[in-house]
Amino acid sequence: MGKRSAARRQDTARRLQRFAALRGTAARPGELWDAVVLTAADAAQAGAFREQLEEKLRRGRLPGAVRYLVCADPPGPRIGNGGSTLHALRCLEEQYGDQWTSFTVLLIHSGGYSQRLPNASALGKIFTALPLGDPVLQMLELKLAMYIDFPRHMKPGVLVTCSDDIELYSTGLTEPITFDKPGFTALAHPSDVAVGTTHGVFVLDPSSFSGKGGLEYGSCYRFLHKPDVETMQQSGAVCVRERCPQLSCPGSHGDSGTASECVYTDSVFYIDHSTAKQLLGFYKQMGTLSCEIDAYGDFLQALGPGATPDYTRNTSNVSREGSGLVGVRQQLYSLLQGTPLNVIVLNNSQFYHIGTTQEYLFHFTAESKLRFELALQPVAFSIFPGTAKALGQSSIIQSILEPGCVIGPGSVIEYSRIGPEVSVGKGSIVSGCCINFSVDIPSNCFLSSVSVRVAGGVEYVTMVFGVGDDLKRSVKSLSDLHSLQFFGASLPECLDLWRIEASDQLFSNEDTLLGLWTARIFPVCSTLSESVRMSLNMLNSVQHKSAFKLSGIQLLSVEEMLTHKDVEDMLKFRKQIYDEICLQRQKEKSDFRMNST
Repeated sequence: MGKRSAARRQDTARRLQRFAALRGTAARPGELWDAVVLTAADAAQAGAFREQLEEKLRRGRLPGAVRYLVCADPPGPRIGNGGSTLHALRCLEEQYGDQWTSFTVLLIHSGGYSQRLPNASALGKIFTALPLGDPVLQMLELKLAMYIDFPRHMKPGVLVTCSDDIELYSTGLTEPITFDKPGFTALAHPSDVAVGTTHGVFVLDPSSFSGKGGLEYGSCYRFLHKPDVETMQQSGAVCVRERCPQLSCPGSHGDSGTASECVYTDSVFYIDHSTAKQLLGFYKQMGTLSCEIDAYGDFLQALGPGATPDYTRNTSNVSREGSGLVGVRQQLYSLLQGTPLNVIVLNNSQFYHIGTTQEYLFHFTAESKLRFELALQPVAFSIFPGTAKALGQSSIIQSILEPGCVIGPGSVIEYSRIGPEVSVGKGSIVSGCCINFSVDIPSNCFLSSVSVRVAGGVEYVTMVFGVGDDLKRSVKSLSDLHSLQFFGASLPECLDLWRIEASDQLFSNEDTLLGLWTARIFPVCSTLSESVRMSLNMLNSVQHKSAFKLSGIQLLSVEEMLTHKDVEDMLKFRKQIYDEICLQRQKEKSDFRMNST
């Protein structure tokens, strides 16, 4: 993987070791974050997050003496991660009073329903399991580990990050990364120019930046949000080859490659306390937000001496404009104009995103840089007997596999029980399932079970899709349903096979958004294994163009599964697997001791 990647792996291992030593213990004052805040889309998601945090703290999986706060977005229109940032500042003040002014805060944007990686939808992206650790780590622990050196060298303020990305870096120095300047301070990663079109890009002040060394502090003249290549070139954001680290530029986001030009892209950023207090004052003055604000596009574009208000009227990158977006942007620009944007350039760094099924499968099962640098394991905290087969590189995470089962290359199995007569094809995801019957799961299949409470008792629903199916896509009328694809077939074709009528009642969304996310097509069953069987029968009928009648059965959409999810029961199933793995480990140790004597 090269020297730079090896250096990142070494530094990452050190951070993970330091985090492991602090789990379940009370850290010294100033050693860790004063508060860790998770944002949630609504009260129901916030409840699920709190339940999982409490479970982690009970089991000593997180450092003690840290305040963990979950902050749900207010009811009403979506407010975006910028609105969530503002609301989280209010939550901190309400919870801790003036005390929060002395806090170092890690704010993790974890709201949203993970439509592009739906195995994280029910319990949250920040609780996504990684094929790493014994027991396995989740994204929350990894975030805490990767930023473990920051709080000791940070003045009071807020570090803002997202729940589905990972930043790995090596400074090559003993000098720590410090966050001690007024205004905003952002990490910057060298990236291929093409990567800049989908990220934030810094136009660095050339007088404050040399492009040499592992760690540099500089200032940003202007911040560009998802700019086109021409804009980057005209703005002076593109660095020529000699100014990129080691005379070469990254071939992917943040690593060295063969390109002759590069740009510096964004990831996490810090807001000093004084500026955070200004933003909180702005939010209080606004009263309520009725539009989505982007923490990156709408905060950072107002910063630096080269900032102009032109972006406030540009809504081309906005998914839904909402009421008064341009006006709110203009007010934010007036508030933040002149505020410095400091940049910490990490010349040997890599930004990874695992927010989609394709990214998830690639990073966990292929020979990816992330797999190497994090030392991801093919089998992590699982029972995987020698007579179970993994054909090629796969990823087994906290699961129990019976002798005789077969797992295809490039597939991920997490929190599941796989029986002896189960074959999983290549490039598939199986999450939270119990499969105790004979079945061949096809390649490129997405299968994820959710516990629900609909009529009082616990029942089960399993969503099934193709890993490439677009759950975010929606249409406005029934006549357009043919453009929605389910495992390679049009949705109307599938509905005919399942004997379901295409009507407005088929969809659960009140906004008349008709899509796979809101389609009531998944059967509610009394047992976990039966729900998997029913959903695989649905898929089988589509693959073989054979009828499988679903009319007359209670059906839920993915949207409704999340509304009715039973977090306690899902965690109980995971704990049963955890306990069984621990018992098996104890038995193996006991047998080994007896045999060695």
